[in-house]
Amino acid sequence: MDHQTLALLPLARRRQEVSALLTCNEKTASYGLTLSGEEVLELVECRDRSLRERKRVEFGEGILNLLIETFCDSPYLNGENYLDTLKRLQDIFYEYKNDSADLLTDDELLTFLREQFDSVCGGDMDYLEQTCAERFARAIRKGYRGYQQTGGRKEYSKWDEETRWDGELYWEALKNLF
Repeated sequence: MDHQTLALLPLARRRQEVSALLTCNEKTASYGLTLSGEEVLELVECRDRSLRERKRVEFGEGILNLLIETFCDSPYLNGENYLDTLKRLQDIFYEYKNDSADLLTDDELLTFLREQFDSVCGGDMDYLEQTCAERFARAIRKGYRGYQQTGGRKEYSKWDEETRWDGELYWEALKNLF
């Protein structure tokens, strides 16, 4: 293989990746979420930067397609925040792949992140990153492996330090007042 051919490989890979990400619009459009070609390029550039900053390497398609498929039906995504949320989610994903010492599979981490994003975080990216993902990664670094049986589902309650209100208890107390 000559130098010209080697130089064209990243360009061909980039085109293929952009095309694959644009194909995700077929699924996400029903949720009111689409990305333009320019936005896809921005996402890919953001991904490349995130990988460099975290000293990670990705082979194959990468995480963006899975990230889009995992989060596209979240009630906290809309056309206005879609691109920025995806950029932030991929940063969080790579950060916590590192922080969990790569012990989590991509699916386990995505499952955990999505579940927390839609439940305890209520779509709050800061809470997802700085609280939920941090606590989960810390537990994994300390030796917790229960997530392997659950696939990352229903894991956060084991480390949730905040007292949450109980909807049933609230309604019962309200009924007793009247």
